[in-house]
Amino acid sequence: MRVEFHCHTRWSKDSLLEPEKLITACKRKGLGRVVITDHNTILGAQAAQRLAPEYVIVGEEIMTTKGELLAFFVQQVIPAGLSPEDTIHRLRDQGAFISVSHPFDEYRNGAWNIHDLDAIIGLVDAIEVFNSRCLKQSSNDHAFLYAQQHQKPGTAGSDAHAATELGTAVLDLPKFDSAEGLKAVMSQGRVIGRLSPFWVHFYSTWARWRKSVKRT
Repeated sequence: MRVEFHCHTRWSKDSLLEPEKLITACKRKGLGRVVITDHNTILGAQAAQRLAPEYVIVGEEIMTTKGELLAFFVQQVIPAGLSPEDTIHRLRDQGAFISVSHPFDEYRNGAWNIHDLDAIIGLVDAIEVFNSRCLKQSSNDHAFLYAQQHQKPGTAGSDAHAATELGTAVLDLPKFDSAEGLKAVMSQGRVIGRLSPFWVHFYSTWARWRKSVKRT
């Protein structure tokens, strides 16, 4: 099945996407499952999972002091601002699967310094090797080579903040039902993806502006 491993709902500060619309769009595009990874919260993923318990996986994109991590099968929210090691320790305590978000996208606030990534590569389960919102394919190529060098499997996701982006990058792999099940099949995963056009980032700009206007 094809799985979307990185997308956002309106619980992220830069998205307006409602869980219902996200689920409908993913199913319409033929995705087998979807992992919702809002920024530093699991509320949107939990809301979506209540609508489709067997379809939605609760995830989180977590900003650490060194860069962003992706986590799947999250049970308790991990706050932003912790060290990578502390974040990983807390995720391990709840049995989550841990990947690294767009590690070499120099245009992202959550990108990683190579020395910081080297320090934690042995503690994570995977590397995000294809993110559709990377502005340059070389960022994904670098992540893919790094994952190979460190014998880590790769995850892939659209990083969608709007419904039109969903499914632009997925991982095609056998069915799984848990973090341990995902680990068991990751080596069989096949990345299917393409870069999104640069203007999709305006969705995020628009979302942040809309939310700031509503607060005033």
